[in-house]
Amino acid sequence: MNTLSLLRPDSPAGAGVEAKLASATGEVMIAASLTGRSIVFRRVDQDNLRRGVRYRVLVPDRARTAHGISAKLGALALAGAEIRTMPKVPLDALIVDRALTVLPAGRRDSVAAFELASVVTTTVELFERVWQAAVPLTAAVASAGEVTDRERELLTLLFAGCTDEAAAARLNISVRTVRRTVSQLMDRLGARSRFQAGAKAADRGWLLDHAG
Repeated sequence: MNTLSLLRPDSPAGAGVEAKLASATGEVMIAASLTGRSIVFRRVDQDNLRRGVRYRVLVPDRARTAHGISAKLGALALAGAEIRTMPKVPLDALIVDRALTVLPAGRRDSVAAFELASVVTTTVELFERVWQAAVPLTAAVASAGEVTDRERELLTLLFAGCTDEAAAARLNISVRTVRRTVSQLMDRLGARSRFQAGAKAADRGWLLDHAG
């Protein structure tokens, strides 16, 4: 029998998904593209984390600095959730214990719940492939705000072509500090290379007008 059921958050079926989520024992996977639809983080998620349920959450890079969303991600990360980001998340899904998959349905705010093994397995496989390509978001990074003046200076110098050694000399800090700071900034920006970090920093207005 096909186990598809159309759900709304305020429907009895929707309450059934909430019950399934509350009874999770192993792992919950959440993927949110944040393009018109999003999966809301609920109190049950915090309760599950306290009970030791593993949480893995995939969201777009822009969620790192998006007002409201970044704070929620920070709270989840601090509670123990594993969060990763990538430029674009290709699915919206909630997977509970690899036994239930909840996907968007045709109508806005409606979802479809599947316990059919083929659907669940396909969704899990897609999630795992995307997860491997995504960049981890640590609790420290999730709770971080804007760049400091020193970080802005460093980004500007490196973007202008300075080596780590030259930037360290200009800022009167060690080369080790430069490299550690760059690594942290790349993590915060969701960048996989220094070039990408520079481009993302420029897009966010993190660079000074002149390298000095």
